[in-house]
Amino acid sequence: MSLFMFSCGAYKKTAYFQDLQGNTSESIKNYVEMTVQPQDVLDIRVSSLNADASALFNSTMVKEDDGYVVDQSGNISVPGLGYVQVSGLTTPQVREKLLKLVAPSLKQPAVSVKILNFKVSVMGDVLRPGVYPVASERITITEAISAAGDLNITAKRKNVTLIRETDGVRNYIAIDLTSKDLFNSPYYYLRNNDVIYAQPGNMKYAQASRSYEIGALVLSALSIAAIVFTTLVK
Repeated sequence: MSLFMFSCGAYKKTAYFQDLQGNTSESIKNYVEMTVQPQDVLDIRVSSLNADASALFNSTMVKEDDGYVVDQSGNISVPGLGYVQVSGLTTPQVREKLLKLVAPSLKQPAVSVKILNFKVSVMGDVLRPGVYPVASERITITEAISAAGDLNITAKRKNVTLIRETDGVRNYIAIDLTSKDLFNSPYYYLRNNDVIYAQPGNMKYAQASRSYEIGALVLSALSIAAIVFTTLVK
């Protein structure tokens, strides 16, 4: 009986989406396309029938080797165009805006825009904590945790913290990975520079405490053995 109760308790602490019942489906309503923010780095490529003229606008030609850096006012400085406001726009909207600006000077122009420095951090009680670059502009909290090798068995799944900075405000959001409500949460889709922190559970601290106690006992035993050996040699 005690083994059964232990197994049930362990399941409730470690299983994800415990209230998910069988085969179900639902429409996705919480995805909001990411917008450009200050300090984002944009890779902008412009092409046209006149390659030399369009090269002037490409991010490889600007001073910053990594691309166009969005300043604190939300602008990028584009050669030939001056300052262009991009903060708060999606990358397709930035593309359309730039396309209209370069159209008068280029023949049949095409523009592509991509955020280069999109990354999320996963830390705490996970297999591989670290900073993870995101190649696309869409990543979920479950994908980020999977990239980090999943939470360790000792992590608290009901109280994972998402740290997000928006408009100069740092927000700390509690995430419950044991409920399917996560999929409809406004925080399911991550934003640039989001941080996920998996808090260790009591089991983790108990393991650390036991390791410390065992280590102390081993050191004590070695010290006693050294004293006995020294006494016998004398």
